[in-house]
Amino acid sequence: MSTPRPTPRPKPNTRLGGIIHTYQKYDPGSFPSPTAPPPDVASAAMDHMLTYGSTRRLTPEQLANAIKLAPSQIAGLGPSLDSLIKMLEERKRKILETYETRAALDLADRAFITEAGKTDPSERDKIQFDDAVRMRQLRDLERLWYTQRDDHAPFSKAILRTRDRLTDLVQIEQLDSKYDFTGRTKMDVPKALEIKEELETIDRLLEQMRDAMENAQVALIDMNELAQFASEADLEGLRELQQQVEEFIRQQAEMQGLEQDGDGFRLTPKAYRLFQGALLREVFASLEAARSGRHEGPNTTEGVVEIPKTRPYEFGDAPSQMDIPQTLINAMLRHASSGEPGKARITTDDIEVHYARKNPKCATSVLMDMSGSMRHGGQYVNAKRMAIALHGLIQSEYPGDHLSIFELFSLAKQRHVSELPELMPKPVTIRDPIVRLRADLADPDITESLIPPHFTNIQHGLRLARQTLGAQDTPNRQVFLITDGLPTAHFEGSSLYLLYPPDPATESATMREAMLCQREGITINIFLIPSWSQSEEDIQFAHRMAETTGGRVFFTAGDDLDRFVLWDYVTHRRKIIG
Repeated sequence: MSTPRPTPRPKPNTRLGGIIHTYQKYDPGSFPSPTAPPPDVASAAMDHMLTYGSTRRLTPEQLANAIKLAPSQIAGLGPSLDSLIKMLEERKRKILETYETRAALDLADRAFITEAGKTDPSERDKIQFDDAVRMRQLRDLERLWYTQRDDHAPFSKAILRTRDRLTDLVQIEQLDSKYDFTGRTKMDVPKALEIKEELETIDRLLEQMRDAMENAQVALIDMNELAQFASEADLEGLRELQQQVEEFIRQQAEMQGLEQDGDGFRLTPKAYRLFQGALLREVFASLEAARSGRHEGPNTTEGVVEIPKTRPYEFGDAPSQMDIPQTLINAMLRHASSGEPGKARITTDDIEVHYARKNPKCATSVLMDMSGSMRHGGQYVNAKRMAIALHGLIQSEYPGDHLSIFELFSLAKQRHVSELPELMPKPVTIRDPIVRLRADLADPDITESLIPPHFTNIQHGLRLARQTLGAQDTPNRQVFLITDGLPTAHFEGSSLYLLYPPDPATESATMREAMLCQREGITINIFLIPSWSQSEEDIQFAHRMAETTGGRVFFTAGDDLDRFVLWDYVTHRRKIIG
């Protein structure tokens, strides 16, 4: 009788499931947290658009260089760059410990003196040539060469040879003064120039890599120059990191509302809103809540914003402000104490009503100077950023308020907020020191294209703002005038006057319009932006307009808008915000 063979036991499964996830070229120790804030791609693109008026020149490489990334967001970036930095620093150290520059300096100096001694200048050029050689002045040799009538004459060619030898001497002197050589190996002139170029290349690469270590701007690294020192494996790894950064930027751009359009990017409304929110946080982060421009009224029982505090009902209170939960609790407690549990009859004694805060409407017009002078120092970018920030503040906190924006140049035009990024200062078309022009706009043969656009017409802007604000049903009306100086254009009837230097007639017409604004209850707040051409007369004009109309003058202090010096002509007090 045969013994049955036992059934073989199944082998235990050594795999506890499939592959959960595979991280390719990511270091788990430095893998970015999913809660880490993404790079602000929208702001980088918007800043480019505010500066150039368009994003058509913003390439993917420029966008990657414009934003700031945390190196931890690109895994493996730190170790790869650190090894390359150490390799370059070691190469530089060995060069400095190997060579000395004294021999090369002596050779270059003798070569220059020898070449100069071979030259036979004419009597007319001899003094100038000898002075240039004695003082070792490249500029004087070049000037002497430009005075020669024949470039192929022997003396002209001799000047160029002498200049070349002097150039070698100057470069070796720069090498000796810039680097601390401690070696003993002598160099001839060509070797010294080769070493100088190599050390300067290493310095450039080190600076690029240290920048990349701080903000992950790997695209700044010159791969052609790095190929002289790094191995092919190191270069391939760095190229993969560059592609990784570009892909990361592309994904973030899509998430933040940037659409690639040909060779550039197109900003969508989503990107605009993200930039506006970031700008608001930047401008108003340091301002106290009480000074952030809120226009809140007293606490009453009839308003649009309920606050937690309540009080008993009084005859005439609005039913919409009733605190229903507290009213029901009061009714149940009263009936429970009366011995009738389970029943609740609401009486006027049970009703609680909310206090409410009234937010009065405010109407604001922004007048943005886009004349030719606003181009200097990029002041127009600050003006556009300020207007965009104000629009975002009103949209987020005071949606019932009115905002209108006007562009000031030789005329004034109302602009939608979506047009702000593309507005640019007007090109200067007249460069005469004195300009006295008049154009009758009632003449059908005179069109706007014929009018020089780079003047500043504050009067016309105030008139349009006054007409717009006058139609708003609110007593709280104000003008924000953003400019860098005096007006240079005004209307008299249908005639437009363009006057430079600024004329008293233009100032008088502008002040008359400002007085009409003051008579209609419109406050004028002036943001005076610094400019290279700003003078005491510009500041005094802003003071006079603010004093006359009961407004204020804000002196901005730099591109970051981090501090304002506020002259308050209403309370006659000076305040520092920020």
